[in-house]
Amino acid sequence: MAELQSIKARFGIIGNFPALNRALEKAIQVAPTDISVLVMGESGVGKEFIPKIIHGESRRKHQPYIVVNCGAIPEGTIDSELFGHEKGAFTGATSTRKGYFEVADGGTIFLDEVGELPLQTQVRLLRVLESGEFMKVGSSQVQKTNVRIVAATNVNMMKAITDNRFREDLYYRLNTVQIDMPALRERKGDIHLLFRKFAIDFAEKYRMPELKLTDDAVSYLENYAFPGNVRQLRNLVEQMTVVEQNRELNANKLAEYIPMNANLPAVISKNNGAGTSGDFGSERDIMYKILFDMRNDINDLKSLTSELIKSKGNSDLSSQEKNLINRIYTPETQQTASPNSLLYFENNQQNQSQIHHPTIISETQEQHYNDVEDIELEESAPESLSLQNNEKDLIIKALEKHKGRRNRAADELGISQRTLYRKIKQYNLEE
Repeated sequence: MAELQSIKARFGIIGNFPALNRALEKAIQVAPTDISVLVMGESGVGKEFIPKIIHGESRRKHQPYIVVNCGAIPEGTIDSELFGHEKGAFTGATSTRKGYFEVADGGTIFLDEVGELPLQTQVRLLRVLESGEFMKVGSSQVQKTNVRIVAATNVNMMKAITDNRFREDLYYRLNTVQIDMPALRERKGDIHLLFRKFAIDFAEKYRMPELKLTDDAVSYLENYAFPGNVRQLRNLVEQMTVVEQNRELNANKLAEYIPMNANLPAVISKNNGAGTSGDFGSERDIMYKILFDMRNDINDLKSLTSELIKSKGNSDLSSQEKNLINRIYTPETQQTASPNSLLYFENNQQNQSQIHHPTIISETQEQHYNDVEDIELEESAPESLSLQNNEKDLIIKALEKHKGRRNRAADELGISQRTLYRKIKQYNLEE
């Protein structure tokens, strides 16, 4: 614990959230080794602190430490930046140039946004990881380097692999140890601490009084989703430090800087760096989506059926249309319907006279539609209760589809690998 607090003080890290502490502890543990590390997390969570800790606590701390933003270097020049080039290798190469892997020999290279690397560069990087060998652009001479690689990304790596945008073998070489940085919205207890830290820093920088928050303002901040994470909070504090005349801020004042939907729940893609559009952060999200989809399907079917009955009488309906309606409203539903039901078709001939050529839907019939809706919701309840079985079937199908590869099955289901392992154990699906 003392070492952890020392690291926080040394690198200016604020917070006591368990997932944050765990990430820092893992960084400290792997620092003395030379194994590759992949840092996962959303943009703005502070992933750049991890490679600094790893380098600073390693035997390489007196050797070069180079940060490379892979997403900011044009595709046509990134090979030259990383591996160097010979004179005349391409237009504009007027002299021989050393690349980062040559300059950082003996030290550490931090590849930020590694998921943005072009495929051709990924092949070169894989060779460096496997053998420490590389060649400059335009050269046939193999060179050796002894570099420790730490990479970071906010990209869903498994989806990138599926889409052939990232090499699977390179992913596993980089991901010898994975460190996950939590999003700020998960660290509610740390938000006010970070605000105070930034407020002090900017008050000193701009020589202005420190910003303070009222209790309702603290609550307002803690319930905001912060899509931009710590970076967004820092920029927010800096802006208010310069602009606001009153140094004590309440919730109403914060609302002027934060979107009005700040307190609405947001659908967050949980990926451990592997989240994608359409993924879900938990089993609860999956269940909600299934229930919403079922309800929407029911409403659509009822709407179509109602329009059909309004526009046609029973005798005007074709046998195909009657069969379709009877498939939508099962015999069990028809038996529980009221005597004025417009759904007594082939299964209840005694009420045919009540539905012959209806041109106006009566109040009784309109009320029946509401009754039918209640009945259908009751009928759907057992199906909702069987979501556990549906979930088990989905897990089995996902595992079969990906031939037992749990990481891909978890990505397919939109849940974390840890959750998938727990579900496999819960449903006794161990092979």
